[in-house]
Amino acid sequence: MTKEELKKILNDPEFQNLMKKVSFVSTVFFVLILIVYYSFIFLLAYGKDFLGKPLSDSSATTVGIPVGIGVIIASWILTGLYVYWANKNYDPMVKKLRDRFRR
Repeated sequence: MTKEELKKILNDPEFQNLMKKVSFVSTVFFVLILIVYYSFIFLLAYGKDFLGKPLSDSSATTVGIPVGIGVIIASWILTGLYVYWANKNYDPMVKKLRDRFRR
């Protein structure tokens, strides 16, 4: 690929629109996962009493176990949502651009 072809692609409005969408969606998911993880870390630091409570009177499992599992599940869900978005939106846009510039 020559520099002129690369400049043509980078300056294309459709490519720039795609990059704006990708940046926005990536930022949203990044912020969401940061909120999930840091909320858990802050809860570990400042909510030890809450996380250490047993789930029931006869249970040896504390509240911290399901909360920790919830963090893991939330990360899986957010990853799955991003992959779904990429498959549904990003990949078709990339294919369209690729087909257009391969002529």
